[in-house]
Amino acid sequence: MAVASASVRDVCLAAKRAARALAQCHSALKDAALLACARGLRERTPEILEANERDMQAGVETGLSDALLDRLSLDERRIAAIAEGVEKIVELPDPVGEVIGGGRLPNGLDMRKVRVPLGVIAVVYEARPNVTIDASALCLKSGNAIVLRGSSAAAHSNAVLAQIAAETAVAAGLPEGCVGVLRGGEREELAELARQGDAVDLLIPRGGEGLKQALEELATIPVIYAASGNCHVYVDASADLEQALAIVVNAKTQRPGVCNAAETLLVHREAAARFLPGVLESLGAADVLVRADQRALALAGAGAGARVEPASEEDFAREFLAPIIAVGIVDSLEEAIEHVNRYGSGHSEAIVTRDTAAARAFQLGVDAACVYVNASTRFTDGGEFGMGAEIGNSTQKLHARGPIGLRELCTYKYLVEGDGHVRA
Repeated sequence: MAVASASVRDVCLAAKRAARALAQCHSALKDAALLACARGLRERTPEILEANERDMQAGVETGLSDALLDRLSLDERRIAAIAEGVEKIVELPDPVGEVIGGGRLPNGLDMRKVRVPLGVIAVVYEARPNVTIDASALCLKSGNAIVLRGSSAAAHSNAVLAQIAAETAVAAGLPEGCVGVLRGGEREELAELARQGDAVDLLIPRGGEGLKQALEELATIPVIYAASGNCHVYVDASADLEQALAIVVNAKTQRPGVCNAAETLLVHREAAARFLPGVLESLGAADVLVRADQRALALAGAGAGARVEPASEEDFAREFLAPIIAVGIVDSLEEAIEHVNRYGSGHSEAIVTRDTAAARAFQLGVDAACVYVNASTRFTDGGEFGMGAEIGNSTQKLHARGPIGLRELCTYKYLVEGDGHVRA
């Protein structure tokens, strides 16, 4: 295992060596390593919880937000869910070697386009210790070595989890260095990692806009940003309003501190008078603060128990990661689409409607990784999408978009076979 006391360069070079061997490991060996990791998580749950309690106490003392504390917190249920996620990844097909194209060419050559591992993937993440295991499992299954760089807020939790992932992998027969760990917390370390062009093939940051901006300034290696989620729910004129109420409340309140939670509610003017009082009352009962535009404010008084204040334009551009939601009224589907494309972050957007044409127009018009019809944005998740887990949700378009799972951690190569062929 590449330990925390090693330099960034040493950890990355060890991962590079491991990646060459890992790319040739058969599926059964990789799966055995992941099953051993899942067992290790269950067996060492008390140790994980003790480490996490130290991080939680430090987080409270340093004033971490409720959203970050929620992300940081582990309990027996969450640890069991992480282990189950690893086992789900085991059940998935190995993407390495999958033939995705090819055939006999007119010149007589036989060509196959096959998936292959990217090589070394570095993952930088904030106070989310579950990422340590999710990312490690996905990388190992897809034949990639991983370098983990968590935040200092989760230092104790990440150290134990990374140790479990690394030790079980090597004990099962995977190459030493396939799971590498950095200390975390120092900008100099992040800068050095982001410039390991000859050792790291891809960097995936999971965090807010601050982390994204820092890496845009520092990185000289390819980066897939799993960044902010300014997600919207649009309630169309034809929406089933009971269904819309359930979707909005779920999208905002089920777990408000995550990137697929709704941050803005848009309502068509024809549905506003019938819908807004009830949904504002329900959001108020869930202790959600509403920041409403002028037209929504005029209807807010009819919702007893609603907590409402005027919205600024900046509120519609914000990822709150908190029990706060911006609310606006629009005059048309086209205005809703324009609003989403202007303020959204390209993560997850939803329309509630019974009009098939409106649903289709929203799907085609909204530029986001995931577009929902009559469903909560909270479903944007690798586990919910059948990927077992995810490293993050990409808001980019190249080369991965949406949840980053096994196939998104691969590239491809062309295997070409001939029989003495030469080009004339």
